[in-house]
Amino acid sequence: MNSQSKVTGVILAGGLARRMNNQDKGLINYKGRPLVSYAIAALAAVADQSLINANRNREHYQQFGLPVVADQTDSFDGPLAGLLTAMINTDADVLVVMPCDSPLIKAEHLQKLLLTRAEHDADVAVAFDGERLHPVFLAIKTSLRASLQDYLDSGQRKIDRWLEQLKMVKADFSSEPEIFININTMTELSDLEAKVDE
Repeated sequence: MNSQSKVTGVILAGGLARRMNNQDKGLINYKGRPLVSYAIAALAAVADQSLINANRNREHYQQFGLPVVADQTDSFDGPLAGLLTAMINTDADVLVVMPCDSPLIKAEHLQKLLLTRAEHDADVAVAFDGERLHPVFLAIKTSLRASLQDYLDSGQRKIDRWLEQLKMVKADFSSEPEIFININTMTELSDLEAKVDE
């Protein structure tokens, strides 16, 4: 638990998952459990509370016992829309955010995001694997809500471009870049299960 700021965990599950034949990725089983359950467990150890951003199957997500919030629009505007929804639905100072389809992310990785942001007094800490940023893994101040609203109102949707406008720090995960795998196809799901079992 972060003692300095109130933290809300956010699970992004609002996409259409076109490459999964429009199946809701968070509800697909990985090693016998829904993918979203791995995110719930990781966030539970570092956040004061958590919520799920989902635009479909909300009744299914509600069965996990967390608040489920949908985007403000019906147009599936991407992770920034989910981030804004989370900011609107919490009184926390900081959000720690991850997608619903990355089962290798653990509590210690999320804690590193929170600590990196706090240590640098940054607006946002973004995961960096040594080669590239992973902008849906982040810890971010909720006070940026107005900035994010203005950005979305201007018609922009690119998360990396908005983050570039902020005081951003990279959280270095270059020693374990493989944790950022996310599941986009059923083949990737079965390949990951086989790999982890090796």
